[in-house]
Amino acid sequence: MSIELYQETYIQQQFADRIGGANYGKDTAIYKFEKIKRAKAAAKKDFPDVELIDMGVGEPDEMADAGIVAKLAEEAAKPENRGYADNGIPEFKVAAARYLHEVFGVDGIDPDTEIVHSIGSKPALAMLPSCFINPGDITIITVPGYPIMGTHTKYLGGEVYTVPLTEENHFLPDLSSIPEDIARKAKMIYLNYPNNPTGASATVEFFTEVVEWAKKYNIVVVHDAPYAALTYDGLKPLSFLSVPGAKDVGVELHSLSKSYNMTGWRIGFVAGNPLIVKAFSDVKDNNDSGQFIAIQKAAAYGLAHPEITEGIAEKYSRRHNMLVDALNELGFSAKKPQGSFFLYVAIPKGVEGGPTFTTAEDFSQYLIREKLISTVPWDDAGHFVRFSVTFAAQGFEEERRVIAEIKRRLGEVKFVF
Repeated sequence: MSIELYQETYIQQQFADRIGGANYGKDTAIYKFEKIKRAKAAAKKDFPDVELIDMGVGEPDEMADAGIVAKLAEEAAKPENRGYADNGIPEFKVAAARYLHEVFGVDGIDPDTEIVHSIGSKPALAMLPSCFINPGDITIITVPGYPIMGTHTKYLGGEVYTVPLTEENHFLPDLSSIPEDIARKAKMIYLNYPNNPTGASATVEFFTEVVEWAKKYNIVVVHDAPYAALTYDGLKPLSFLSVPGAKDVGVELHSLSKSYNMTGWRIGFVAGNPLIVKAFSDVKDNNDSGQFIAIQKAAAYGLAHPEITEGIAEKYSRRHNMLVDALNELGFSAKKPQGSFFLYVAIPKGVEGGPTFTTAEDFSQYLIREKLISTVPWDDAGHFVRFSVTFAAQGFEEERRVIAEIKRRLGEVKFVF
């Protein structure tokens, strides 16, 4: 059956307004990541013999630690682990509470009532609005950033208010810029530090301000912290929950995807305010039946070995150093982040004697098509591209080769800043 004929059936009239209603599937707009995907495919086709350097995905380039994999194999072979996990096993909750204490200095977390596992952070962000948002309610999110909580707020008939992350404010949201009427009407605020895509880190002072502001306006804080343990150059990992009063106003989401190279394993946890954790657990119970128990047990093993993350962070720190040096030698103004594997760099105005770049998307497309270097553009608050140091490379010598190749390709032209 052709797509035209398919669209003429009654099914086309039944789609929910939240995904486009009767116009679902007819939108011809191409979204950012689809454009990147298409440009990569075109570049590979045009230059089949040239290596495409992928610095856009933001997915770890290595497998999980061998100890974690071995633990999974061991637990997967046990018949008692075959059933539904529902809202999680005590062993994982206890491991998560210990992890928060040992790595972040968070005290007083009750694993029974203040922690629940999630099948990664993304589903948790998708479900949390169902705990709070009624039609007309507001969720505050930062831009650029991860949109999931905002998307589901809109699905529920709520509204989204965006706060820009600017270099002038160290890529932290200016809470004082949020209008009084918005703050009083808002139910939730989404924060993410170390930040995707800017790489910025929060401070104790900022989180303290967040707690005071949330209490003033009765707002639920959701701190998404998948990169929290990936910090560099002496910066101690910081948890929102380590700040006095944080547990009174919100929760923090942790994931093993980035800090333990476990993206496909889909395991994380929500911790903090017991009432929010309970509400999330109830919503979650109506959405999924829990992650495979063997994966939870393997994750508990990982959480008990934070040195695994420390080794991963050393690799990313080394790669950041090399990439920042290479870009700055070419005229960019790159600053190494203190956390995450993202490097957020302002774009040039153009190429001397060549194209000009009005948007980050223009520059990103140029890099893919002309230099076979994939990045992610962000035009939400200024014009920046995000480089991810998760590019495929085994060992220091290979990392150095990839960075040298990036520098060589970009050095073939002179950028105008």
